[in-house]
Amino acid sequence: PRRKELLSQVGVVFEVIPSMEEEICKEKEPAKLVELLARQKAESVAAGVTGEYIVIGSDTVVTKDGEVLGKPSDKEEAFRMLYSLQGATHQVYSGVALVSCQNGEKEIRSFSVMTGVEVLPMEKQQIEGYIATGDCMDKAGAYGIQGCFAEYIKGIHGDYYNVVGLPLSRLMQELRRLL
Repeated sequence: PRRKELLSQVGVVFEVIPSMEEEICKEKEPAKLVELLARQKAESVAAGVTGEYIVIGSDTVVTKDGEVLGKPSDKEEAFRMLYSLQGATHQVYSGVALVSCQNGEKEIRSFSVMTGVEVLPMEKQQIEGYIATGDCMDKAGAYGIQGCFAEYIKGIHGDYYNVVGLPLSRLMQELRRLL
């Protein structure tokens, strides 16, 4: 939903076709991991599309001290993630892959973007209160910067939209190169 909002915000006309590809990747380096996962998604969708098209695949992870934090499986895991992020800086990596078929020529491009995010110290009750909103369960790192968690963000170093889940400016530059 967040990526749909961002693409609509800049006037991109698109159709959502979810990838049914199981996300399997043994890569441990976050930038390469998200790029490979984005590419898997984009290539999977492109395999079922005909004619001229550009397929966009994307994946986002949060890392803290070298550990990849995906979407929490339950409230306890969400608490552990948020507790580890509070009072410190972590990294958000988004990978994007573009599969283009124009004039019978297929081209694949991919890239990743990293943004540093500094979270204010939080009390246990604040973390539990945020978890109670339910906003944490479908997001990498157990938070959404664009929602009520914004009150705990001390600062970011890089692309805000990358933290939301899609490095919009870089994506638009790459799309323009393909058109």
